[in-house]
Amino acid sequence: MYQDIFYQSHDGLILYARDYPCTASQSQTAPTVLCMHGLSRNSMDFAGLAEALSENYRVIAVDQRGRGRSEYDSNPANYQPAVYCQDMFTLLDTLGIERVSLIGTSMGGIMSFIMTTMAPDRIQAMVINDIGPEVDPVGLARIQAYVGKLAPPTIWNEAVEQVRAINGPAFPDFSDEDWAQFARNLYCEESDGSLRLDYDANIAKPMDASQGAAVPPDLWQFFDACQSKPMLLIHGALSDILNDECVAKMHQRHPSLEYLRLSHRGHAPTLDEPESRVAITTFLEAWA
Repeated sequence: MYQDIFYQSHDGLILYARDYPCTASQSQTAPTVLCMHGLSRNSMDFAGLAEALSENYRVIAVDQRGRGRSEYDSNPANYQPAVYCQDMFTLLDTLGIERVSLIGTSMGGIMSFIMTTMAPDRIQAMVINDIGPEVDPVGLARIQAYVGKLAPPTIWNEAVEQVRAINGPAFPDFSDEDWAQFARNLYCEESDGSLRLDYDANIAKPMDASQGAAVPPDLWQFFDACQSKPMLLIHGALSDILNDECVAKMHQRHPSLEYLRLSHRGHAPTLDEPESRVAITTFLEAWA
């Protein structure tokens, strides 16, 4: 189980995170793992992984500003990785956490590169989920086409079909139950029974105005600054965000990069796949 954490950002927003205490006998000295979601997602994406990892680690799963239970920002220009990274360091400082290992999905992976560049002494190791220093324009265009632009469904069955239509190619083996859970993690139900996406539609505004607001123009400088850090890259073979050419370059520039390729996943792996769990657990046991 987790505890609710509310904290104040540098500019006064009330932000939220889930804190999964370590259940081991030596919980007070357990390493900390910080989980950071993708653009339109939230902390619920890490529920299964966090529960599993909390046997040996303290796990913090966040809602970035404008998502989930975190406050929405009245200035959409703040919906960008640099501001999110500042929020993460504010969270760590608030909790008195000096050093963490990072698990970052998509946007959370970009944040991992930036955070390690900003404060290398505070980052122990990194798990990067389906993102690299180059973002395939095909996938970016797909994301820009729907984030903040979807008509709200009226019932849960419509919500399930909506997420299936958008994400179906990335998860060819998903069951009806998997799609239902996917929708539950992305939509929330209002008191009158209506549904809404669990994020501020304005998170799309900086990305629509400038690609650099969503993906900094030169991510290689941040990736290169991470060369001394243990890193596990998880890659969906069907991904339209991370292509094989970028993966090859990442291997060249970070020769000790550990790598897992999932043949049955696109963007982005859920990290609940058995192969992902084994790879992450083994990696953290060695480096966290």
